[in-house]
Amino acid sequence: MGGPSGKNLVVLSGAGLSAESGVATFRGQGGLWEGQRIEEVATPGAFHRTPERVHRFYNLRRAALRTVQPNAAHAALVRLEREWPGRFLHVTQNVDDLNERAGARQLVHMHGQLLEIRCTACDGIWSWDRDVDTRTPCPGCRRAGGLRPHIVWFGEMPMHLDRIMTALARVDLFLCVGTSGVVYPAAGFALMAAENGCRRLIEVNVEATGISGDFTERRHGPASVEVPRLVNELLEQR
Repeated sequence: MGGPSGKNLVVLSGAGLSAESGVATFRGQGGLWEGQRIEEVATPGAFHRTPERVHRFYNLRRAALRTVQPNAAHAALVRLEREWPGRFLHVTQNVDDLNERAGARQLVHMHGQLLEIRCTACDGIWSWDRDVDTRTPCPGCRRAGGLRPHIVWFGEMPMHLDRIMTALARVDLFLCVGTSGVVYPAAGFALMAAENGCRRLIEVNVEATGISGDFTERRHGPASVEVPRLVNELLEQR
């Protein structure tokens, strides 16, 4: 296929991008993480019933970020962002900060971020890298007990959808890295892109997924190997 100079590129990334860095994924065998079912720690109802349990889950995940580093796939996507000649947007389902640490700028977190908290009383959003519990006061309104992770839980609306839909409406090249293909609406982005006229859709994953048939090209293998290789190809085609 010919060089895509001046074209619009959208990247969608999921847990497979960060897994090689050691970031634990929700959708491991049995749907468990730290011995918890995601339905018990990642829904509004779970937070209402057992807020301390939910806080403990996210405190552990937040602390775990200090032990991991971006991998070669994160670095390659940042290179693609910097050198791509057209519009670029990286949409990530991941809540870690590895893309930012690798240097990403044109990035949106559609499922929120571990290193932010939100106050249910005043709606303030704050950067946060420490533990939080039901006694922690809001940095803004000072109310205790109203803080929650700034994370999109099951049953909640993903963030930045207007910006994402605008990008998908004009995308020429859609690249999907490390997604499970089971969480919507992200699992439907490839079809949306194709319906909007995108003719080149590339999936990078360790194995085929339920949405592999929505792509015109598939690269199966570790993200740290396949993403740098693909980025080299795309930039050579400019």
